[in-house]
Amino acid sequence: MKKFIYLPLLLLALICFMNTKTLAATDSLGVVKVNKQRHFKQEVPAGNYSGLTPIGEGRYAVVSDKSVTDGFFVFEIAVDSIDGRVERVRNLGFRSDGSKNRDTEAIVFLPQTQTLMLAGEADGKVVEYDLQGRRTGRVLDVGATLKGWTGNYGLESLAYNEKTGLLWTCTESTLKEDGERSTSVNGVQNRIRLQSFDAALKPCEQYAYLTDAPKAHMNGGRFAHGVSELLALDDGSLLVLEREVFVAKRKIGSYVINKVYRIMPDKSLCVNVKEPLIESVSYVEKRLVASWKTNISLFGRKLANYEGMCLGPRTADGAQTIILVADSQDQYGGILRDWFKTILVQEVSGER
Repeated sequence: MKKFIYLPLLLLALICFMNTKTLAATDSLGVVKVNKQRHFKQEVPAGNYSGLTPIGEGRYAVVSDKSVTDGFFVFEIAVDSIDGRVERVRNLGFRSDGSKNRDTEAIVFLPQTQTLMLAGEADGKVVEYDLQGRRTGRVLDVGATLKGWTGNYGLESLAYNEKTGLLWTCTESTLKEDGERSTSVNGVQNRIRLQSFDAALKPCEQYAYLTDAPKAHMNGGRFAHGVSELLALDDGSLLVLEREVFVAKRKIGSYVINKVYRIMPDKSLCVNVKEPLIESVSYVEKRLVASWKTNISLFGRKLANYEGMCLGPRTADGAQTIILVADSQDQYGGILRDWFKTILVQEVSGER
């Protein structure tokens, strides 16, 4: 009799487990593995980590969008050479010149100048810093190419590739001129403008990107859907991190769906910055690299809103690691964690 009682419980637990980690892959990059997420509570201070970039010797510059001042942390991140999982994260301190926090959401390293570019959502600018945390004076104002975002849906992403010499950014959600923004009830796909800039910080091409429709179909306590990060590769392609955050009113049942897509910008698909994005616009083709879902259930508290993504080291067998970091909202309510995660892929190159 007991086995009939236990069987439904086991099935329920299995369903919850599957909902926490769902993986899909495509042949575009040759996904090797999506590792389990890990957190390092004793070593990493509670934060709102929203971007990271490698700066050499196993160190990464990391931004927190609610840090006391504008600047960046330096984390030492050790990645296992065999399975590519994050082994250890150590905080080496925060670097800043005391400038006002701009809701900094993304960061990239420029190897040729040994400087960092930090994207702020509050002012819509990308500001350059040296490695000591001091402003250099160079500022990229994206207002002429990306404008009209509403609320907390501005600059979330920043990517740079030394080989192509291009810097990329985009807003999280649809601009006012481009139509309706997706919500937890309307099923609308967001229309995103991907904007590139050259080494002189001058605007280059712009492309239209269409997100998936959100899975949510009811009102909740909080909802966010769109592009939270970009990663530029040597061949000119981009990895695009889409994520959907649904917070249930009673928290149980809250989830985050994270998806990484690969796109190849083609100049024949460029869009006009002055014309609204409509259905007939040619959107870039995207191929799924990996996807996973995290949630809050009766059995676990592993919700993770991933907002930062960069290349990590290669493993012993040549697989490329991609490191991701989640925004825990300062470990909200003692429930959320500052999660780190890696994806392993083949056939990819870039600065790391």
